[in-house]
Amino acid sequence: MSVSLLISLTLYFAAMLSIGLYAYRRSTDDVAGYLLGGRQLGPAVTALSAGASDMSGWIIMGLPGAVYLSGLGNIWIGTGLVAGAYLNYLLVAPRLRAYTEIAGDSITLPDFFENRFEDRSRLLRIVASIVIIVFFTVYTSSGLVGGGKLFENAFNQSYEMGLFITAGVVVLYTLFGGFLAVSMTDFVQGCIMFAALILVPIVAIIELGGVGPVIDTVNSIDAKHLWISNLSIAAVISSLAWGLGYFGQPHIIVRFMAIRSVGEIKLARRIGMSWMITCLLGAMAVGFVGIAFVAKAQVSLTDPEAIFILLSQLLFHPFITGFLLAAVLAAIMSTVSSQLLVTSSSLTEDIYKAFLQKEASQYQLVFVGRLCVVLVAMLAVFLAHNRDSSILQLVSHAWAGFGAAFGPMILLSLYWQRMTSAGALAGIVVGAATVLFWIYAPISVAGQSLSQIIYAMVPGFLLSAVAIVLVSRLSQVPSEEINTAFSVMEARVKAEL
Repeated sequence: MSVSLLISLTLYFAAMLSIGLYAYRRSTDDVAGYLLGGRQLGPAVTALSAGASDMSGWIIMGLPGAVYLSGLGNIWIGTGLVAGAYLNYLLVAPRLRAYTEIAGDSITLPDFFENRFEDRSRLLRIVASIVIIVFFTVYTSSGLVGGGKLFENAFNQSYEMGLFITAGVVVLYTLFGGFLAVSMTDFVQGCIMFAALILVPIVAIIELGGVGPVIDTVNSIDAKHLWISNLSIAAVISSLAWGLGYFGQPHIIVRFMAIRSVGEIKLARRIGMSWMITCLLGAMAVGFVGIAFVAKAQVSLTDPEAIFILLSQLLFHPFITGFLLAAVLAAIMSTVSSQLLVTSSSLTEDIYKAFLQKEASQYQLVFVGRLCVVLVAMLAVFLAHNRDSSILQLVSHAWAGFGAAFGPMILLSLYWQRMTSAGALAGIVVGAATVLFWIYAPISVAGQSLSQIIYAMVPGFLLSAVAIVLVSRLSQVPSEEINTAFSVMEARVKAEL
């Protein structure tokens, strides 16, 4: 590793840890500050934090790798994600921000579910927490796989060393700084990702002589790489269905719970969507230009998900390369830290405090939260030891799991007053179970598994929504208190937007 590259990465790590120390001094005295930042995020931090924690290593490694392998047909995934993110800001963000505060000042999603439906059995909280813990542990491991691959491909270090360094830095600033540290580092990391995903494809295009020569080269390799309609209807639906997942991603929508006010969500939406569209186009451009560059330069690329790393190494001075590789780490760390904190929040608030130590002090809860960050990270490192894992595949499974389990029930809980706790529970169970069955069931049709035929999100989301409506209709009508809280939420959102 060159000195210039080492200096760049050292500066990046130092910046992340400094932010963690700053946040430690500001917002970790009580559990609400540690887990939700005291609901004081500004619109810019909210937007870039939501975006950076959403995109993860897949936008710099997974998506460019998919485009490198199969071309512009992957644009449908990006289209679905843009539509889903926009609707998430429009439909979920304002109501969730208001309702979580009205419903017992809830600081986690399971906490909100229990308060929203007055679930005295506490079963809804338990099941929601289990889903979060299971799927996020898998999701977190996908980010660490990206860290391991980065160190292996870019720094000629061992995959295992990459896992431990990535996990170690993330754990340190998350451990001490909590939600505020995670959100502030996400903001910085989002800026780095934005710059890198503009710079790399532009310089690569210039190096190859312009857009025309790039298209001609790709066309000569495989004309199908230029097609955006070479997919079956089921494949297009599967790609677009990624957008449905936004409504149920705890690490993203928790940002909406933490913004200062409902009125600031509109500005956050404009910032967030501008950032997202630019980054998605840049990521696809990296993969597409990479096809032409590898062919022209006659270089070897064994792992398609390393195309961004390869271009960064070959096109730039080592100091700039260090900055660009920091963008890969930024994408990975922003998501891993968010997932660690949400999982820790669920373990602390929804398991430890709710069932094991109801009278726990604020000091105890913050300590348990930090301990859970370490434990979940250790388990994720263990799961990530398989270096052959596909980042995009791991993310797709966890994304589908959350989208199907929580997406319909969050939407309906914010818009349908008649929804009941039994309906919510049915939606979570049916959604999660359908996704797991769709992915792992030993069933094939014409030689294809169920998940190859259509993305697990599609049946999972639909069946979850059906289960919620049917079971809610068969359940007891919500109490007057629930109806009053719902009406107060609607009035507040209308007044503040």
